[in-house]
Amino acid sequence: MAETTKQLKIFLVDDDKFLLDMYLLKFQKSGLLIDTSSNSLLALEKLRAKNTYDILLLDIIMPGIDGLELLKTVRQEKLIPDASIIMLTNQADDFQKCKDFDVDGYILKASTIPSEVVSQVLAIYKNKHPD
Repeated sequence: MAETTKQLKIFLVDDDKFLLDMYLLKFQKSGLLIDTSSNSLLALEKLRAKNTYDILLLDIIMPGIDGLELLKTVRQEKLIPDASIIMLTNQADDFQKCKDFDVDGYILKASTIPSEVVSQVLAIYKNKHPD
């Protein structure tokens, strides 16, 4: 059954407005709820305001607070402890740093088309939440 698509709520943080819009459409077409932020500080405000998400998708390279710093804060403050956290980035060399933060998945934007991103995100989520 397609239980995993039961209105999962995704939070995508990426400073690239074009990519935000493109992924927003792809996830919505897959029947998923998606919230976006193009800024780590605004993302942190949403998370601290007790918004809940099933999946957090983070870019690494962003102005101000980068994705790894945002992830560190999310972990320290236990903002969304049950969410699957997936790095969606072009930084192949940061894989180990992300693993150190115990991320659930790592997707390289440059080698993954948007529809594959959606299916990989759902597979990573299902792996963490098999029921």
